Amino acid sequence: VFVRDFVPTGLACLMKEPPEPEIVRNFLLKTLHLQGLEKRVDNFTLGEGVLPASFKVLYDSDLEKETLLVDFGASAIGRVAPVDSGFWWIILLRSYIKRTRDYALLDRPEVQNGMKLILKLCLSDGFDTFPTLLCADGCSMIDRRMDDYDCNGFSDWQLASVKRFGMETIKGIYGYPIEIQALFYFALRCAKQMLKPELDGKEFIERIEKRITALSYHIQTYYWLDFTQLNNIYRYKTEEYSHTAVNKFNVIPESIPDWVFDFMPLRGGYLIGNVSPARMDFRWFLVGNCVAILSSLVTPAQATAIMDLVEERWEDLIGEMPLKITYPALEGHEWRLVTGFDPKNTRWSYHNGGSWPMLLWLLSAACIKVGRPQIAKRAIELAEQRLSKDGWPEYYDGKTGRYVGKQARKYQTWSIAGYLVAKMMVENPSNLLMISLEEDKKSAKSRLTRSNSTSF
Repeated sequence: VFVRDFVPTGLACLMKEPPEPEIVRNFLLKTLHLQGLEKRVDNFTLGEGVLPASFKVLYDSDLEKETLLVDFGASAIGRVAPVDSGFWWIILLRSYIKRTRDYALLDRPEVQNGMKLILKLCLSDGFDTFPTLLCADGCSMIDRRMDDYDCNGFSDWQLASVKRFGMETIKGIYGYPIEIQALFYFALRCAKQMLKPELDGKEFIERIEKRITALSYHIQTYYWLDFTQLNNIYRYKTEEYSHTAVNKFNVIPESIPDWVFDFMPLRGGYLIGNVSPARMDFRWFLVGNCVAILSSLVTPAQATAIMDLVEERWEDLIGEMPLKITYPALEGHEWRLVTGFDPKNTRWSYHNGGSWPMLLWLLSAACIKVGRPQIAKRAIELAEQRLSKDGWPEYYDGKTGRYVGKQARKYQTWSIAGYLVAKMMVENPSNLLMISLEEDKKSAKSRLTRSNSTSF
């Protein structure tokens, strides 16, 4: 059981009539208990607040009872700890409390302490000049290498290939990926609602308030891309040195990949995949954009523009089977250089532009919040034509998502749960309240008064 994979299943248990909240409650408490275990990879001990990526239920015939085999990253591909597990746990806890009003669970010391341990990992002081969270490759749903390369020593044809795709700007998952930043923001706001001010709770709440103000400004300003902003970046000057610099990250305009100019419609926009000094990943990542809408990380106007983009680029982002986890796919020389010849992440497959039906619940929730339920209904109807007949596969391959994934497992719980949650939200939009937050008024007010400097 992967923590992130359980979330749509947990939501399905909470949204159904009658609900089955005890399943979610047991999962939250069991996962919290696992947080307290010693976490070691080789001779290194992980932070106290890290939650497991997954756990497996095994039956011990000698003891005649079930035991849990827990993975904090030691068994993961690339041996990377899951940054997103703690965030999804906090988000699901808030959904559970919203549905059940089980404040007795929320008030339990171990639950309050579990949240604080997760937050302590994320809010610790360091050398950061940005409010975003620095992450390693493979730390979230996209759990395999999608970048990390060195152009030194490349031949002329390799460098030409890199330039054609704009790969000198690609950061992928390593760095400051939008999926993690959106989940980070969502979890911070959920925790702010649930933390008790007693003891050190008030201090955590104050730190959260400062961070979400800085984080929302940073994401809305530097990750946002629409036609106007793309044109601005295209005209950037470089090597600006002062507080009045417009090109704050020193992005080289010539590094903008060719596909972006054709992909960007006049109507619409989105949060790009990654931003750091001199590098921008212009790819579309569905999870980050949808979570940004649900958590109100983006402004209402930006949320509307994201939905406009989905409609304008329906064939690219939805195709024949919802939904593209990323767009576009890396292929040819780019795929070899960026993924390291990953046989599972070939073009338009798996995390490299594959189509994931499970993501229907995220898209549907975002559509309903923006007041565009017709987009969700259209995507659901498209998925219904094949999902059950194909055996509820994990993902689909191909530029339009036409083929069942070459390594896709069938009868996937989260594929079924994602579809059910999407259907239940469309049929009863009030279910959205479990997984959505309204705009933070303090952050919105701060956007109007902040200077160009970043402080948190």
